[in-house]
Amino acid sequence: LRKLIFTLLTFLLPALTMSGAGKSFTLVIDAGHGGHDSGAKGAVSAEKNLTLRYALAFGKAVEQSCPDVKVIYTRKTDVFLPLHERAEIANRNKADLFISIHINALEPGHISRGFQSYTLGTGEHTGNKGLKENLEVARRENSVIFMEKDYQSNYKGLANSAEGDKNRERSVELSRLMQQEVCKATGRRNGGSHQNNLAVLRLTSMPAALLELGFISTPDEEAFLNTDSALSLYTSGILNAFVRYKRKYGGAG
Repeated sequence: LRKLIFTLLTFLLPALTMSGAGKSFTLVIDAGHGGHDSGAKGAVSAEKNLTLRYALAFGKAVEQSCPDVKVIYTRKTDVFLPLHERAEIANRNKADLFISIHINALEPGHISRGFQSYTLGTGEHTGNKGLKENLEVARRENSVIFMEKDYQSNYKGLANSAEGDKNRERSVELSRLMQQEVCKATGRRNGGSHQNNLAVLRLTSMPAALLELGFISTPDEEAFLNTDSALSLYTSGILNAFVRYKRKYGGAG
């Protein structure tokens, strides 16, 4: 009997260990905007629909390529979700990484192209220079706050980030990898890695980045973002950057 028990434990313990480690990394993917918050609008599409399409495609690619990653979506349908709730989903699930997907835009009459990523932190894009360069993005992405009923209490402590120095360093590394891999995969202009006070990042307690895939206000970029080939290329680039990040900070995958 003792030999039988020993034999069973010999086979069962590794299986139990593998089972427990089966979902060792938690990724939260946030599709920006949604519901009555359409985000930026182009000639033929709205930001909220594109962000959802790309978020679901990226999540599916992770689920297929990285079986040890638990993927959580802040939304999978066209619903409105306050910024603080998006961050709370990540915090509540003790996520290892938070990625928020958006589409950029400029005022009518202005043209720009390229892929950008945003994080919190210090560097050449903070301070007065960064404020001037990134003010429009911060204004647009944070403006949804005022659509929420209790925004004054929900964002009272917005100036105090939950991110520590280690999280900020990892966020910047993720942003750097995203710029490399997404631009290489898509052939789009490298719009650079930036830092700013974006609420959805400020309220998370793990490494996080906000991706601006392109400019919906620029006709050729909007047209490209609406193609199946762009969906495939962006998904590949974002996935490659995620895998490189995870290998460095969350185990090989």
